[in-house]
Amino acid sequence: MAPKAATGRTSRNPDLIRGVGKFSRSKMYHKRGLWAIKAKNGGVFPKHDPKPAAAETPAKPPKFYPADDVKKPLVNKRKLKPTKLRASITPGTVLILLAGRFMGKRVVFLKQLTSGLLLVTGPFKVNGVPLRRVNQSYVIATSTKVDVSGVDVGKFDDLYFAKEAEKKKKKGEGEFFEAEKEEKKVLPDDKKDDQKTVDAQLIKSIEAVPDLKTYLSARFSLKSGMKPHELVF
Repeated sequence: MAPKAATGRTSRNPDLIRGVGKFSRSKMYHKRGLWAIKAKNGGVFPKHDPKPAAAETPAKPPKFYPADDVKKPLVNKRKLKPTKLRASITPGTVLILLAGRFMGKRVVFLKQLTSGLLLVTGPFKVNGVPLRRVNQSYVIATSTKVDVSGVDVGKFDDLYFAKEAEKKKKKGEGEFFEAEKEEKKVLPDDKKDDQKTVDAQLIKSIEAVPDLKTYLSARFSLKSGMKPHELVF
């Protein structure tokens, strides 16, 4: 039996000419049975709830990579741990600085700050080293100890040593070519007073030990013939 030939779908209201249908709007109202649907629902066309939106399918990755590399920020999952203090460094230990402006100077360790840096001082009146922070990687711990139980260092933290942000001044046309005069930074009076207070408390303990003041004021250095790995500090 031969299959039925596919017939094209015809409209209920065929066009006589483009834009003009064979039946009027009222005729199509009855022909489509809209009057029966309206009468069945109390004279009102039924309203249907909108269909829920379909779940978005994940976008497929592109087949080709972009010409320029797009940098993505790496997720840092590391948790900050407090810096572990070396066993040889305890409050009152005399340290030898190995780098920086005061390289070779002997200083007294006071406490470890939150950032892991060491709070040290010369004292300033003995060898010129003020209250400052140093990294424990750049110091040598000696066996010499100073009694710092009477020194109050509770007010010193990392914020105490923070630098103030400088505001940039806009230069005019005349000032652009002029050389800027460097202003000498002056240490605030309150920090000078803090240094004097710590020095006064620390020098009492230093003077109680014979030759300790001379030892702190001397700079450490290596001379020819000295073997660093055989030195005992």
